[in-house]
Amino acid sequence: MKTYIFSSVILMLTLFGALNTQAQQIDNAKNNYVVLTKKVPQLQPILLTAESLKAEDGEAFGDFQVIICGKEIGDITDTEKISDFIIKAEKAGVQLIACGFSLNKFKVDKTKVPKEIEVVENGILYNFQLQKKGYKSISL
Repeated sequence: MKTYIFSSVILMLTLFGALNTQAQQIDNAKNNYVVLTKKVPQLQPILLTAESLKAEDGEAFGDFQVIICGKEIGDITDTEKISDFIIKAEKAGVQLIACGFSLNKFKVDKTKVPKEIEVVENGILYNFQLQKKGYKSISL
């Protein structure tokens, strides 16, 4: 019985120690951000926010990604709607991401997605994965 209790205590201490080590491996020296949006026009205030955070954070500013998904995903193939935002995003150091699931669901031709926009298989999953890495997240 004593051996069982002692073994259980050792196992619990080992597990908690491993969790603490894993949490310390996340780099909190940089502020990383991810925004999930459903409308291309929302890129205007998102990019202004990115620029302000970059100025405010200084050296602590890390990565800023915007994931576009939803039924209006086709707007990213409209050069009149997206071109200026692509230019502004590049200047601000913001990475634009398209949700492949949304592209498929709403039958958007992936060949018409601008080369500056990365396509991920599932935008919502990608958002959660970034959050697990410590990214600050908001959805609009």
